[in-house]
Amino acid sequence: MKTNNNIQPFASHLDANYGKVGSASREKFEAEFQAFKIGVLIQEARKKQQLTQEDLALKVGTTKNYISRIENNASDIRLSTLMRIVQDGLGGQLKLSVEW
Repeated sequence: MKTNNNIQPFASHLDANYGKVGSASREKFEAEFQAFKIGVLIQEARKKQQLTQEDLALKVGTTKNYISRIENNASDIRLSTLMRIVQDGLGGQLKLSVEW
């Protein structure tokens, strides 16, 4: 069996490609990753409830295009809009936490 000597821990990969924790480039990456996760969570919840993007948009008073942009990480989302999507559109609860 052949071994791969190029395998490295994921944290090392992040450090090498996005900078050390606390650096501006790493903070930017982390913020973008959080936005990506929100889009994925919305998409998964929508599909689980068998809603189309159009269905969800109608429930929350926005457009299919806007829902698509959120799900594909192409749009910043306002907290009030996120709350409407989660609560009114998906029937869920939004829970936030702050970490120092």
